[in-house]
Amino acid sequence: MSIEIFGFQALWSPYFLISMIVLTVLFFLLATKWRHRFKDSEPLTKKQIVLFLTAMVITYIVKGSPIDLLAHIMFSVHMIQMGIFYLLIPPLFIVAVPSYMWKAVIRNRFVRPFFRFFTMPIIALILFNGVFSFYHIPLIFDTIKVDEVLHAGYTALLLSLAFFMWWPLVNQVEDEYRLSGLKKIGYIFADGILLTPACALIIFADAPMYETFYNGGAWLEAMALCVPAGTLQSLASLGLTGPELFSNMPPLDDQQTGGVVMKIIQEIVYGVVLAQVFFDWYRREKDEGDLLNASYYKTEQV
Repeated sequence: MSIEIFGFQALWSPYFLISMIVLTVLFFLLATKWRHRFKDSEPLTKKQIVLFLTAMVITYIVKGSPIDLLAHIMFSVHMIQMGIFYLLIPPLFIVAVPSYMWKAVIRNRFVRPFFRFFTMPIIALILFNGVFSFYHIPLIFDTIKVDEVLHAGYTALLLSLAFFMWWPLVNQVEDEYRLSGLKKIGYIFADGILLTPACALIIFADAPMYETFYNGGAWLEAMALCVPAGTLQSLASLGLTGPELFSNMPPLDDQQTGGVVMKIIQEIVYGVVLAQVFFDWYRREKDEGDLLNASYYKTEQV
């Protein structure tokens, strides 16, 4: 059965698309026409423009396109969505948004104490990975998946914690705490280790754990979060019994695939960051070596 039966609104989330467009326009107005309202503002770089647009497009793809609908049908797609949403999008936004905008927010006297606390490396690591793992306890997961308020709140919480977790690694704001090269490597490895138990629980389970992906009644309740109620009611006559109508993959295989995919996405993202850390270290060491050699030759000539 094709997912097209759920209709245009469920497939393409037009209201979410409109909100993405509005936020994009607002960002570019703040960064161009209204830039003078910020202290020490600078023109946007091409890199920032590309990264911001990339982040917005990816956000819409994973949360507003048919992928979001499929994430309510297949656990493996759900984990792809989570991997991209929490491990790729936050660092893109952190680098894309100009430093002067970040300063205007995080140096507010009400925001500053909380921001400093939640971006402390150890706190950020424990909170993000702890809340992520807690979410995948079956009882918690199934409860959140069928409640619109809980689902929206938990998604916002996880995304905020993901930003805090990435901040010490990739922020480029002057006078803000940033991890050094070796500490970055340790931080990334620790992050990977802390996320492993949740993925292992999912991968090595010997039975499906999440009712919202194999129990027809629970699944239909969860689908109400992304499909208009009127559409679901009109489809009742088609005999919607569960997600198996849209996938040939058994629930356990789908679940295990999701755990593997999440770990692969994590390894790819962290691997890219590690490579960036290594090359930055290599360039810095090379520049320092060239500078020392130049000083040595000048001394010899004298």
